[in-house]
Amino acid sequence: MFLPILCIFSLILSSHAAVQDFCVGDLAAPEGPAGYSCKKPAKVTVDDFVFSGLGMAGNTSNLIKAAVTPAFAPQFPGLNGLGLSLARLDLAVGGVVPMHTHPGGSEVLLVTQGAICAGFISSANTVYFKTLKKGDIMIFPQGLLHFQVNGGGIPSTAFVSFSSPQPGLQILDYALFANNLPTELVVQTTFLDAAQVKKLKAVLGGTN
Repeated sequence: MFLPILCIFSLILSSHAAVQDFCVGDLAAPEGPAGYSCKKPAKVTVDDFVFSGLGMAGNTSNLIKAAVTPAFAPQFPGLNGLGLSLARLDLAVGGVVPMHTHPGGSEVLLVTQGAICAGFISSANTVYFKTLKKGDIMIFPQGLLHFQVNGGGIPSTAFVSFSSPQPGLQILDYALFANNLPTELVVQTTFLDAAQVKKLKAVLGGTN
């Protein structure tokens, strides 16, 4: 029930004008900025337009207790050239997707199990957040910082749709603390103390 609704939202979000019926991605060819080259029509089958990978929960045994299962063109060749992409989000109890952005596209999130506290921050630093229940949908505009947190005592599941085949992803915590930017510069630009910065770098794999 929910996946067909999500697909409809995906099509609404897509702004790419169709110049041919479809362009199933030829995964044997390299991917370029515009996606994959088209598979020859004679080799296209119905299986190119069907993807079953979102039916299983992802592995949430990690630091953030979250898993994202993508349904992008490399996994779902029928999406190639349509200007959209999909994914499944699983959040264990205590799971979180930290503050992050998608520079290349807007996001629609549909909760199908549990509760998820989700929100985004506008360029004016206004915060919009709410605890979403099963059946609730929320939009996250392109490029804005946003987050998702398990909002209940059971695992949560959501399906997301992007208005781009390559929405991109930058997680703020990793951008600040999972690299070799010197601790002194992080302290100066974030107003955190050096001990806290070094602690976060150690947790997230950063150096210096």
